[in-house]
Amino acid sequence: MTTTNKIPENTPFEIICVACPKGCRLEVVHNEEELLVSNAGCKRGKDYAFGEINDPRRMVASTVQVNNGLHPLVPVFTESPFPKGKIMALLNEIHTVRIDAPVKMGQVVIENALETGINIITSRELKIKKLASS
Repeated sequence: MTTTNKIPENTPFEIICVACPKGCRLEVVHNEEELLVSNAGCKRGKDYAFGEINDPRRMVASTVQVNNGLHPLVPVFTESPFPKGKIMALLNEIHTVRIDAPVKMGQVVIENALETGINIITSRELKIKKLASS
């Protein structure tokens, strides 16, 4: 087995699994050929440990500035878990974006963020700010 993270071979370490609500403390040992996972309370534990070692990903939430919106910011998030090593670059890109109101829930703000195939979308609608009548 090839892993991308620098984890010493045959050295046990612990991962808290978040694949289900149990939160099992997985004991993981890997060598050249396989990944050994113990203490998994369900069948998803081994898959979670493998993913966490080879391609760790996280959901990312942030905000984007809105021109002429009822509020100055709208919340956004990744459509699917994003590669952990690219999160800071993603946040830097998100913070450069400005969109115009009105904003629809689920509107794509950044398509194919950092060429990962993952879109950044809004998590609420936001109406245009009404101007005060004179």
